[in-house]
Amino acid sequence: MAADGHKLAFYRWQAALLISDSGRMLNSQQTMRAAVCVRAGGPEVLEIREVPLPAVRDGWSLVRVEGAGLNRSELRTRQGHSPSVIFPRVLGIECVGTVAASTDPSLPEGTTVAAVMGEMGREFDGGYAEYALLPNALLMPITTTLPWEILAALPETYLTAQGSLDALGVMPGDRRRLLIRGGTSSVGMAAASIASGYGLETAATTRRQSKADAVKTAGVDHVLVDDGKSLAASLRTIWPDGPDLVLDLVGARTAVDSLRLVRRGGTVCVAGSLSGWLIPDFEPIAMIPYGTKLTSFHSDNFKGSVGTTVLQRVVREVEGGVYRPNVDRVFDLDDIVKAHQYMENNEATGKLVVLP
Repeated sequence: MAADGHKLAFYRWQAALLISDSGRMLNSQQTMRAAVCVRAGGPEVLEIREVPLPAVRDGWSLVRVEGAGLNRSELRTRQGHSPSVIFPRVLGIECVGTVAASTDPSLPEGTTVAAVMGEMGREFDGGYAEYALLPNALLMPITTTLPWEILAALPETYLTAQGSLDALGVMPGDRRRLLIRGGTSSVGMAAASIASGYGLETAATTRRQSKADAVKTAGVDHVLVDDGKSLAASLRTIWPDGPDLVLDLVGARTAVDSLRLVRRGGTVCVAGSLSGWLIPDFEPIAMIPYGTKLTSFHSDNFKGSVGTTVLQRVVREVEGGVYRPNVDRVFDLDDIVKAHQYMENNEATGKLVVLP
């Protein structure tokens, strides 16, 4: 016990030194630029401001943000659909960058890190800024040669895609049939990339025929245009018995329909919320067919060392050309309003990234 106490004291002493040294280095920079969501509303409520540089505190480290992926959840938070979020707030549920000031000896300055979720951009300020003060528990150290705009496209997207396929029980060599609803989303295209590499036969939906080629490029075998009327009929022409698995990234609006589309005894995983978070008037006994399974995935399930291991594997696959990150467009922080308008107009096919 005494030895453990001395070791803990030593680590705290080291952390204090790191904070002190980092503080002196950052002392000349008292402010940073950030995209602040000043109130609920349209894209125009995101304002570029000079704000105080966050002060490092115990259990948290300062990250120099080199890139941040954009996500639909940030759009809905900006619109006012997250009651727990208090404005003004710097949004951004994910980012990549380097440790600028650390309170954790295992995360020395200069370490490349990624961070996702954990109330980032909601309870505390997130990735739409030059720096972000983040809990050490959220930081995932990564070794990579990828450029920042590619690395920034991976954390939330690929962790969600991989976790969703895990929830569906997908394994390399799988020969089942998978339907991805919301196939042109960044997570949908990431899931298609992983699933095709595993060997599954895949189909994916899009609402725009003009995006079909991009979905095919992601590795999808069959592209279905979902007009809200004839998806079931189109699906039966390829798979008369229906898909074995459905990854539903549209979410609340389509989850019940997905339960009808999947073959009896199949599995539906809801892992997205492109249409919102709540299923109105949901009656599980009436709406889940006998033997059919309904599950879900949320990227908060991948934290700490588990998330680091999965993300590092994804990075290696991207570096090796096995996975295609499908970056649709890269914006500067100054163009955050344009980026949110582009996202709100559903113009993207793949991931949007902001570089501070």
